[in-house]
Amino acid sequence: MDKYHMLAHIKAHSVVVARVARMIARGLQEVNPEISVSKTTVGALLHDIGKTPSLNSGRDHAKIGEQICIENGLDEIAPIVAEHVRLRDYRLHGADSEKEVVFYADKRVNHDRIVTLKEREGYILKRYGRDQAELCRKIKLNFRLCGQVEEKLFRKLKFSPESLMKMDGAETERFERGLEIPGAH
Repeated sequence: MDKYHMLAHIKAHSVVVARVARMIARGLQEVNPEISVSKTTVGALLHDIGKTPSLNSGRDHAKIGEQICIENGLDEIAPIVAEHVRLRDYRLHGADSEKEVVFYADKRVNHDRIVTLKEREGYILKRYGRDQAELCRKIKLNFRLCGQVEEKLFRKLKFSPESLMKMDGAETERFERGLEIPGAH
Protein backbone atom coordinates (compact mmCIF):
# COMPACT_ATOMS: atom_id res chain seq x y z
CA MET A 1 0.00 0.00 0.00
CA ASP A 2 2.79 2.41 0.86
CA LYS A 3 4.87 1.42 -2.17
CA TYR A 4 2.02 2.52 -4.46
CA HIS A 5 1.14 5.60 -2.38
CA MET A 6 -2.33 4.42 -1.46
CA LEU A 7 -4.21 7.35 0.04
CA ALA A 8 -5.27 7.04 3.70
CA HIS A 9 -8.99 6.90 2.97
CA ILE A 10 -8.47 4.16 0.36
CA LYS A 11 -6.38 2.18 2.88
CA ALA A 12 -9.15 2.53 5.46
CA HIS A 13 -11.74 1.33 2.92
CA SER A 14 -9.53 -1.62 1.93
CA VAL A 15 -9.05 -2.74 5.53
CA VAL A 16 -12.82 -2.80 6.15
CA VAL A 17 -13.41 -4.64 2.85
CA ALA A 18 -10.77 -7.17 3.98
CA ARG A 19 -12.55 -7.67 7.32
CA VAL A 20 -15.88 -8.31 5.58
CA ALA A 21 -14.28 -10.61 3.00
CA ARG A 22 -12.43 -12.51 5.72
CA MET A 23 -15.63 -13.08 7.72
CA ILE A 24 -17.38 -14.44 4.65
CA ALA A 25 -14.43 -16.59 3.54
CA ARG A 26 -14.12 -18.12 7.01
CA GLY A 27 -17.80 -18.99 6.98
CA LEU A 28 -17.63 -20.45 3.49
CA GLN A 29 -14.55 -22.47 4.32
CA GLU A 30 -16.70 -24.58 6.67
CA VAL A 31 -18.63 -25.92 3.66
CA ASN A 32 -16.01 -25.41 0.95
CA PRO A 33 -12.41 -26.00 2.08
CA GLU A 34 -11.26 -24.83 -1.38
CA ILE A 35 -11.92 -21.20 -0.40
CA SER A 36 -8.69 -19.62 0.79
CA VAL A 37 -9.15 -17.17 3.64
CA SER A 38 -5.60 -15.87 3.12
CA LYS A 39 -6.01 -15.33 -0.62
CA THR A 40 -9.38 -13.65 -0.07
CA THR A 41 -8.00 -11.36 2.63
CA VAL A 42 -4.94 -10.34 0.60
CA GLY A 43 -7.11 -9.79 -2.48
CA ALA A 44 -9.42 -7.57 -0.46
CA LEU A 45 -6.56 -5.60 1.07
CA LEU A 46 -5.11 -4.99 -2.40
CA HIS A 47 -8.34 -4.64 -4.39
CA ASP A 48 -7.86 -0.84 -4.74
CA ILE A 49 -4.05 -0.87 -5.08
CA GLY A 50 -4.44 0.72 -8.54
CA LYS A 51 -6.80 3.46 -7.36
CA THR A 52 -4.22 6.17 -6.57
CA PRO A 53 -2.32 5.73 -9.87
CA SER A 54 -5.64 5.85 -11.75
CA LEU A 55 -6.61 9.21 -10.27
CA ASN A 56 -4.09 11.04 -12.44
CA SER A 57 -4.31 8.85 -15.53
CA GLY A 58 -8.06 8.19 -15.68
CA ARG A 59 -7.28 4.54 -16.45
CA ASP A 60 -9.24 1.58 -15.02
CA HIS A 61 -7.98 1.08 -11.47
CA ALA A 62 -8.84 -2.64 -11.50
CA LYS A 63 -6.61 -3.20 -14.55
CA ILE A 64 -3.81 -1.13 -13.00
CA GLY A 65 -4.18 -3.14 -9.78
CA GLU A 66 -4.05 -6.42 -11.68
CA GLN A 67 -0.81 -5.33 -13.34
CA ILE A 68 0.70 -4.23 -10.00
CA CYS A 69 -0.07 -7.66 -8.55
CA ILE A 70 1.55 -9.42 -11.51
CA GLU A 71 4.64 -7.18 -11.34
CA ASN A 72 5.01 -8.08 -7.67
CA GLY A 73 4.64 -11.85 -8.13
CA LEU A 74 1.08 -11.98 -6.75
CA ASP A 75 -0.26 -13.95 -9.69
CA GLU A 76 -2.98 -15.68 -7.61
CA ILE A 77 -4.23 -12.31 -6.32
CA ALA A 78 -4.21 -10.51 -9.70
CA PRO A 79 -7.52 -12.03 -10.96
CA ILE A 80 -9.27 -11.10 -7.70
CA VAL A 81 -8.13 -7.48 -8.03
CA ALA A 82 -8.96 -7.45 -11.76
CA GLU A 83 -12.59 -8.45 -11.14
CA HIS A 84 -13.43 -6.60 -7.93
CA VAL A 85 -15.45 -3.96 -9.83
CA ARG A 86 -17.13 -6.25 -12.37
CA LEU A 87 -17.19 -10.05 -12.32
CA ARG A 88 -16.53 -11.41 -15.78
CA ASP A 89 -16.92 -15.14 -15.23
CA TYR A 90 -19.74 -15.55 -12.73
CA ARG A 91 -21.71 -18.77 -12.44
CA LEU A 92 -24.77 -18.69 -10.19
CA HIS A 93 -24.56 -22.42 -9.58
CA GLY A 94 -20.78 -22.74 -9.82
CA ALA A 95 -18.31 -23.10 -6.98
CA ASP A 96 -17.78 -20.09 -4.74
CA SER A 97 -14.62 -18.13 -5.41
CA GLU A 98 -12.39 -15.62 -3.71
CA LYS A 99 -13.22 -13.20 -6.57
CA GLU A 100 -16.92 -13.34 -5.72
CA VAL A 101 -16.26 -12.73 -2.04
CA VAL A 102 -14.07 -9.66 -2.67
CA PHE A 103 -16.46 -8.33 -5.34
CA TYR A 104 -19.31 -8.60 -2.84
CA ALA A 105 -17.37 -7.27 0.17
CA ASP A 106 -16.30 -4.18 -1.80
CA LYS A 107 -19.94 -3.43 -2.59
CA ARG A 108 -20.82 -3.62 1.12
CA VAL A 109 -18.30 -0.98 2.24
CA ASN A 110 -18.81 2.72 1.62
CA HIS A 111 -15.65 4.56 2.54
CA ASP A 112 -14.80 2.77 5.81
CA ARG A 113 -18.32 1.77 6.91
CA ILE A 114 -20.26 -1.42 6.25
CA VAL A 115 -23.55 -0.56 4.54
CA THR A 116 -26.34 -2.34 2.67
CA LEU A 117 -26.05 -3.03 -1.04
CA LYS A 118 -28.83 -0.49 -1.63
CA GLU A 119 -26.92 2.25 0.23
CA ARG A 120 -23.71 1.50 -1.65
CA GLU A 121 -25.52 1.44 -5.00
CA GLY A 122 -27.05 4.85 -4.25
CA TYR A 123 -23.64 6.27 -3.43
CA ILE A 124 -22.03 4.81 -6.58
CA LEU A 125 -24.85 6.10 -8.78
CA LYS A 126 -24.54 9.59 -7.32
CA ARG A 127 -20.72 9.68 -7.34
CA TYR A 128 -19.97 7.98 -10.65
CA GLY A 129 -23.27 7.85 -12.57
CA ARG A 130 -23.22 11.60 -13.16
CA ASP A 131 -26.74 11.42 -14.61
CA GLN A 132 -25.43 9.45 -17.60
CA ALA A 133 -28.24 7.02 -18.44
CA GLU A 134 -26.08 4.26 -19.92
CA LEU A 135 -23.53 4.35 -17.09
CA CYS A 136 -26.33 4.34 -14.50
CA ARG A 137 -27.88 1.32 -16.25
CA LYS A 138 -24.56 -0.56 -16.08
CA ILE A 139 -24.10 0.30 -12.39
CA LYS A 140 -27.61 -0.96 -11.62
CA LEU A 141 -26.94 -4.19 -13.55
CA ASN A 142 -23.70 -4.66 -11.64
CA PHE A 143 -25.51 -4.28 -8.32
CA ARG A 144 -28.21 -6.70 -9.48
CA LEU A 145 -25.42 -9.21 -10.14
CA CYS A 146 -24.02 -8.43 -6.69
CA GLY A 147 -27.42 -9.25 -5.20
CA GLN A 148 -27.24 -12.65 -6.92
CA VAL A 149 -23.74 -13.17 -5.53
CA GLU A 150 -25.06 -12.28 -2.08
CA GLU A 151 -27.85 -14.86 -2.36
CA LYS A 152 -25.41 -17.51 -3.56
CA LEU A 153 -22.85 -16.90 -0.81
CA PHE A 154 -25.28 -16.52 2.07
CA ARG A 155 -27.20 -19.71 1.25
CA LYS A 156 -24.18 -21.51 2.70
CA LEU A 157 -23.33 -19.18 5.58
CA LYS A 158 -24.57 -19.40 9.16
CA PHE A 159 -25.14 -15.65 9.30
CA SER A 160 -27.13 -13.17 7.22
CA PRO A 161 -25.97 -10.24 5.09
CA GLU A 162 -27.56 -7.90 7.66
CA SER A 163 -25.54 -9.45 10.48
CA LEU A 164 -22.25 -8.34 8.90
CA MET A 165 -22.64 -4.95 10.55
CA LYS A 166 -23.21 -6.55 13.95
CA MET A 167 -20.35 -9.03 13.58
CA ASP A 168 -17.90 -6.36 12.52
CA GLY A 169 -16.94 -5.34 16.07
CA ALA A 170 -15.79 -8.80 17.15
CA GLU A 171 -14.08 -9.43 13.83
CA THR A 172 -12.27 -6.09 14.04
CA GLU A 173 -10.57 -7.15 17.25
CA ARG A 174 -9.41 -10.48 15.77
CA PHE A 175 -8.34 -8.79 12.55
CA GLU A 176 -6.25 -6.15 14.31
CA ARG A 177 -4.46 -8.81 16.41
CA GLY A 178 -3.01 -10.21 13.21
CA LEU A 179 -4.04 -11.12 9.73
CA GLU A 180 -2.90 -14.72 10.20
CA ILE A 181 -1.76 -14.88 6.61
CA PRO A 182 0.96 -17.52 6.27
CA GLY A 183 3.93 -16.25 4.29
CA ALA A 184 2.60 -12.67 4.00
CA HIS A 185 4.99 -9.84 4.83
